[in-house]
Amino acid sequence: MEGIIGFIIQIVAGALGGNAAGAGVKKYSLGIAGNSIAGAVGGLILGQVLAAIGIGEPAIATAEGAPADGGMDVGALVAQVVGGGAGGAILTLIVGAIKDMMGKSRTRT
Repeated sequence: MEGIIGFIIQIVAGALGGNAAGAGVKKYSLGIAGNSIAGAVGGLILGQVLAAIGIGEPAIATAEGAPADGGMDVGALVAQVVGGGAGGAILTLIVGAIKDMMGKSRTRT
């Protein structure tokens, strides 16, 4: 996916992945807004990493790099959604775990 559409897909999938992770692991949930923000950032980061290593690129490319038939490549779309959702879930859980550990260290003193 090229251009702004790829970014939007990664951000939305990341936000959904972050909220799903927060709902699944309540201990590390950051609330709806926190899960959405951390998820969107994580989805964008992992989505860009995957695109940089060649996952999510058009499966059938012309010289310009677009799908040969001019339509949307379903494989690239799926890679963007999965990468964004996974990145969102991972970053949300990491941030939630750090927040949880910081809360515990404050109560010990």
